[in-house]
Amino acid sequence: MVLMLFLITGGAGFIGSAVIRNIILNTEHSVINVDALTYAGNLESLSEVSDNERYSFKQVNICDSRALARIFTEYKPDAVMHLAAETHVDRSIDGPAAFIETNIVGTYTLLEATRAYWNTLTKDRKSAFRFHHISTDEVYGDLEGTDDLFTEETSYEPSSPYSASKASSDHLVRAWLRTYGLPTIVTNCSNNYGPYHFPEKLIPLMILNALDGKPLPVYGDGMQIRDWLFVEDHARALYRVVTEGVVGETYNIGGHNEKSNIEVVKTICSLLEELVPNKPNGITQYSDLITYVTDRPGHDFRYAIDASKIDQKLGWKPEESFESGIRKTVEWYLDNKQWWCRVLDGSYARERLGVSNESIVVNKVTK
Repeated sequence: MVLMLFLITGGAGFIGSAVIRNIILNTEHSVINVDALTYAGNLESLSEVSDNERYSFKQVNICDSRALARIFTEYKPDAVMHLAAETHVDRSIDGPAAFIETNIVGTYTLLEATRAYWNTLTKDRKSAFRFHHISTDEVYGDLEGTDDLFTEETSYEPSSPYSASKASSDHLVRAWLRTYGLPTIVTNCSNNYGPYHFPEKLIPLMILNALDGKPLPVYGDGMQIRDWLFVEDHARALYRVVTEGVVGETYNIGGHNEKSNIEVVKTICSLLEELVPNKPNGITQYSDLITYVTDRPGHDFRYAIDASKIDQKLGWKPEESFESGIRKTVEWYLDNKQWWCRVLDGSYARERLGVSNESIVVNKVTK
């Protein structure tokens, strides 16, 4: 096996840290982690590998072209895995500018820094080099009213500032292949969940709110459907793509686990009934905390991934069912209070975002 050095952007984030842990702990390859350490970046998610001689970290914003050039010159990577992004839909509604800056301008800046470096490589190294762009199924829009699945040929119809910014970055990456020959690959994934997830997203927010006896806010009627992908399965898929995928191809990565939001929340409540029977604030059962709140603007009803291509072409399948993955996730949060307590000591206070300054209507669930 030829040993590789991966330059991974956003490696202190939820998915990026899972990718780094997978590579360092399960292969002999090396990683340079490039992360700006914004609010969702947490180097404690990499404590297992931080002292490994094959791991390095540089605090750099991907919009900083000079800093990126220095990193390429110093480390001479064999592949780029681009995960740095603003990712939270609600935050994109409240403040889209950061999403345009990081997801579009940042991707452009990284592509240009990569291209400049790639053009200095020998013929063999240029041919072997890969730029792997990690994106989302939200670029495809909404599957409401159909039984269809997103495939790699599905047209783009993004609904939110976040998904529009990711769609833009996807197009840039493909254009740099078509125009400049930079060897790029794109993957689009479904909703990730698992350990080290920043607690603004649905699953960790529900777990931590329930443990505190706080309301469990569910948008609309809670019937929005997502395909759930365990983050460690996703990390294995991304490694398979960057090492075995075909230049110019797109691979959709999904967990084959379509669940409504309310089903996810009730599953978490049931697990906590089993694992933490002593409830806070004198509540009778965790599901009593479920509250329905005004739906967010432009909320897509259903996402669902057809992951047959990556299965057939690269031999990847998810190892975790939703039932096994959600149990592992809840148990991880119960066993790692120190990690999430330190996260919550920062700027995030589990507030609701993405309401466009509208009032929130909260209706307590009645039995």
